[in-house]
Amino acid sequence: MRNKIEKSLGFMAFVMSALFLAVFVAGCGGGSDGSGSGATTVSLGAAGNYAILAKTGVSTVPASVVTGNIGLSPAARGFLTGWSLIPESIDSSFTSAQVAAPGKLFAADNVGGTTSVDLTTAVANMGTAYTDAAGRTATSAATTNVGAGTLTSLTLTPGVYVWGSSVNIPTDLTLNGSATDVWIFQITGTLDMAAAKNVILTGGALAKNVYWQVADAVTIGAGTHFEGIVLGQTSITFGNLASINGRLLAQTAVILDATTVTAP
Repeated sequence: MRNKIEKSLGFMAFVMSALFLAVFVAGCGGGSDGSGSGATTVSLGAAGNYAILAKTGVSTVPASVVTGNIGLSPAARGFLTGWSLIPESIDSSFTSAQVAAPGKLFAADNVGGTTSVDLTTAVANMGTAYTDAAGRTATSAATTNVGAGTLTSLTLTPGVYVWGSSVNIPTDLTLNGSATDVWIFQITGTLDMAAAKNVILTGGALAKNVYWQVADAVTIGAGTHFEGIVLGQTSITFGNLASINGRLLAQTAVILDATTVTAP
């Protein structure tokens, strides 16, 4: 009888240990974003100090409204076109009626302070962030080539989405997830969104956790509202009265037309 009891107690101890191990492993999984999608945030480094950052130019048709900083490098101030630039006394930055305080505009030829060095670092970090996002692996087959590149009336859950083509968004697009969930959209071609449409975040999803890595031009239609961090390898263009809650980080130019840009 004693042997039977000891064997029974030993078996129960084994089962409890196995259960504890399973719970521990489960608790450690799912990635740091807590979504279980495998998607984690992309570090922007110093590029995250800007609502808009570009290499060759940032132009606007007044009156755009930007909440956050605007940076341009290696191009000089002459390529900040359409902005009412008010230089500061030490020539480290500009203020503008179109940039909400405390936001400022910075160009590579601002000689005051550390502006030139700061911009060089930010532009390098922008490239690193682009490469990071472009190198992520698709969450699953279900997040690969969704809609054959045409996203019509979809609700997308968190994850890494990959297209080996251009992407067109002809309707509203909903992203549903929590405040810690992450979306990364890898697009080999162009990204186009129709006029008067919306990217809608639900369930507590945050624009700062949505990344659009686009190898070709980004074009957002007039009157459309967009959400997320745009990492563009070429140009980013927003149509008349379009808006974004996010950042525009372009490796060529950013082109605005009475656009509202709000850094998240």
